[in-house]
Formats: sequence, structure tokens, C-alpha cells
Amino acid sequence: QDAIDRKEKRSETFKTAVHGLETDTPALKAEELGRRAPQWVRDNLVTMCMRCREPFNAITRRRHHCRACGYVVCARCSDYKAELQYDGNRPNRVCQECFIFLTGHTVLEDREGKHKGILEKGAAEVSSRSLLCSSLQLLDKNGKGGTRGWFVIPQDDPLVLYIYAGTSCCDVRAHTSIPLLGYQVRDVPQSESRHLFQLVQSRQVFTFVADTEELKQRWMKAMARSAAGITEEEEDEAE
Repeated sequence: QDAIDRKEKRSETFKTAVHGLETDTPALKAEELGRRAPQWVRDNLVTMCMRCREPFNAITRRRHHCRACGYVVCARCSDYKAELQYDGNRPNRVCQECFIFLTGHTVLEDREGKHKGILEKGAAEVSSRSLLCSSLQLLDKNGKGGTRGWFVIPQDDPLVLYIYAGTSCCDVRAHTSIPLLGYQVRDVPQSESRHLFQLVQSRQVFTFVADTEELKQRWMKAMARSAAGITEEEEDEAE
């Protein structure tokens, strides 16, 4: 009974993940798993394994695609074989979740533990329930360089800005979070066709670059509300 309960729980978790992933291509429905070839998530959209959340690197942790769901996963998380109907029922490399879903087999606890990563908010999960999310650039202190990332203010954590290393919601672990409460949002005059704005608190200054003026204004409004401690729920009650 315990094994049955575990399998059902994993199946529900898998279905949620499949339907919740936001990419440029349609998500594969759970009932189509193994019956239809998935559209692979592009390698350059993720910097970490989409299952165990461990960072990729060129030497010890290479990228692989699960042939069932199309997720980008590491070698350890794709160390499983399952027969896929769309490929003539030949065994294919799949991730642990797809292996359990397709075969009904369980995974030993000691092996399962090796696949667990740091428990942090995933970009796709947070973005699907966000006040605002998009790609932005965070400049370094001298304002001459910076890194693009995926920025999210979650609905269930509206006072915090999460920054993901990837440039889309496919990345799975935030590398930075900024508590917004108490910050001042400051507009920066447009320079060299760049749409700049800042978060300022005491000597701490974060400078952001948006792709468009409209996106910049949306972020300034969302950050100002969060910095003032205003949530969507409070706004609805006020109305």
C-alpha cells in the first residue's frame, strides 16, 4: 500500500510539472507520455538539471534530454531506461520521474536520495503564479556590464524578487533573492536606448535594464508596490 501511495503521489507531481512548465513549445500531456515524441527543452534555456537542480558544467555534469518528457537533465537523473511507444517500444533514456510513471517501478531510497538537490523555488512553478516575471539585465556596480536573467515576483511571496540564471522560466533554481520591502524605486533617464531603473536603499543600489520602456514601467510599478508592502490581496480588499 505504501508503494502504491508513493507511485500515485509521484504521478500527480509529474503531471503538475508537465502541465506547469512554460516554454516556447506546447507541454506534452501526461497521457501522451511515451506515445508521442516530446519537443525538447533547448539546452541554452537552463543552467541546472531540471530534476535534481544541480548546476551543469562542461566536465562532470553534462546535459541530456529525457526521451519521454523532453526535459534537460544530468546524467544521474537520466540513468534509466523505459520502452517508448513512439519509438517502436525500444528502450530509451528517460528521467527518474518518467521511468516511474511509465513502468510503475519504484526507486530505492538510497538511489533516490542521490537525485535530490537543494529545495528551492523553481522558475516555471513561480512564474506561473507571479505578479510579474520577465527577462531583465542586472548591471554590475560600475554600470558597464552585467548578467541577463529571469526575474520573478511570486504571488505567494510578493515582497521578494527572485533572480534565475537562465533567460527563461525553464531554469529551476534561483541564485539570488532581493527582499524588496523598504527599497525606493528610482527612474533613470533613458541613455543609449537603454531602459534603466534602480532599487535603492541606503548605500545599496541595484540597476536594471528592461528590453522596452513599457516593460520598465511595469517593473517599476510592481517593485514599488512590493517595496511599500502592498500585496494583491490587500488591493482587492481596498477595492
